[in-house]
Amino acid sequence: MLREGINGFCMALADSVPGVSGGTVAFIMGFYDRFIGSIHNLAFGKMKEKKTALRYLIKLGIGWAVGMILAVLILSALFESHIYIVSSVFIGFIAGAIPLIMLEEKECLKSVVKGILFCLLGIVLVAGITWLNGRITGGSMNLAHFSLGTGIRLFFIGMIAISAMFLPGISGSTLLLVFGAYIPVITAVRGVLSFDLAYVPCLIFFGCGILTGAVTVVKIIKVCLEKFRTQTVYAIIGMMIGSFYAIVMGPTTLETPQKAMTLGTFSVIAAVIGVALVLGMQLIKEKGTSR
Repeated sequence: MLREGINGFCMALADSVPGVSGGTVAFIMGFYDRFIGSIHNLAFGKMKEKKTALRYLIKLGIGWAVGMILAVLILSALFESHIYIVSSVFIGFIAGAIPLIMLEEKECLKSVVKGILFCLLGIVLVAGITWLNGRITGGSMNLAHFSLGTGIRLFFIGMIAISAMFLPGISGSTLLLVFGAYIPVITAVRGVLSFDLAYVPCLIFFGCGILTGAVTVVKIIKVCLEKFRTQTVYAIIGMMIGSFYAIVMGPTTLETPQKAMTLGTFSVIAAVIGVALVLGMQLIKEKGTSR
């Protein structure tokens, strides 16, 4: 119970900040295949598989919920006031995670010819979404004022964001950020936690999108991991590389837009902390597997 709770807690901290996915944490800490398999079995498995998956996901979910609540209450304010420091931390996190994933999947990565195109596609996908965002999105959404158009938009954003969360590459928070929904959603969740029910209708649409995306996408991911693992791993690494650009451009999509990160605003110390975090997660994984 404790181990699954800690795993979920770490996933939530990653999911709450643009640039890192809970899938990345799951991959580094060695429970990614079980995580995807449990969601798949819960949706499509037999009754016995559903019960086993549900028990595991409840334990994971408790830790995730605790981590997400803490992140919403603490990290959202930190993200607004210290955007460049937080972004630097997660640049370091991703930079540390990429070589670890490459070591973990070194057998798959030997087939360079088979996978390099998918790596490039992963980079283009993430960088392209980020680039387009600055040209196609309008102002920040106010989720306290519900409209059907906003609800439908949130539904599809939720579908896409949860799909990204399952991949150990681009994070759901990154996509929320590039679609201009990160701060509005975080603000809405904080509002509901403060018993401001005006945000509830928009969050219901967002939640329905998350559920729909989770059920439909997890099947695809499971098939890709089982039958096309080399191509999938290369695409994952490509998306992680592309997410550097998403984080650099992240400040421009805040409610009060700031300049994109530069070498002058990049914090080396914060990046080193990010690398240390991912190495710490790797140590936790190794201790868990050695028992």
